Amino acid sequence: MPNPLQEETMVAPNAHPAAASAGPDPLQASTADLVARARAMLAAGQRRMLGITGTPGAGKSTLCAALAGALGGDVAVVGMDGFHLANQELIRLGRRERKGAPDTFDADGYAALLERLRTQSQTTIYAPTFNRDLEESIGSAVPVAAGTPLIVTEGNYLLVDNGAWSRVRPTLDAVWFLAPPEDLRLTRLIARHEAYGRSQAEAAEWVNRVDEGNARIIESTRARADLIVQLTD
Repeated sequence: MPNPLQEETMVAPNAHPAAASAGPDPLQASTADLVARARAMLAAGQRRMLGITGTPGAGKSTLCAALAGALGGDVAVVGMDGFHLANQELIRLGRRERKGAPDTFDADGYAALLERLRTQSQTTIYAPTFNRDLEESIGSAVPVAAGTPLIVTEGNYLLVDNGAWSRVRPTLDAVWFLAPPEDLRLTRLIARHEAYGRSQAEAAEWVNRVDEGNARIIESTRARADLIVQLTD
């Protein structure tokens, strides 16, 4: 089935407009390769923190689920999306129709959580999660057990260097930027919106109007990543 977003925006199928000249050369790697890299970060008695970022639809949550499945109790996954402002607050601020933009999150709260996770490794800390069915965050839903050696956090704006977002990168030992082919990313993204109730036309309109504007912000940060990854599987 043709991708209506690609027809509307004329995006080249394998390169985001900002992708060609920013950041280190991409590394082609399998999920197993990245699991091995994450396992190598584990160090007895020392907490390490890994960030997974990339544009909407890049596969961040899928990779985090794979890392959690492979590393078990040695890893805890904390998502930036748990810090979405509530829909009621977004309506009050006039931002509901662009939910997902940097100023629709509690960036200070997210940075503060990562700072706690960085410095309070012997205390169980609770993180929020984002429920896509409700389209709302749920507080204190993710326990990060004391002594967990590796924290993985995923989200769009881990490498943004202004405002409260600038506090995020210093808490992380490494950040990986996922960079799939654009046609695959856009297809995934539209399918995700359809899965949560939008028609294909509505999904394509939201992606074009909201997600792709955010994607340009995220792409502008990729040079600050430690690793740019093109997954082979």
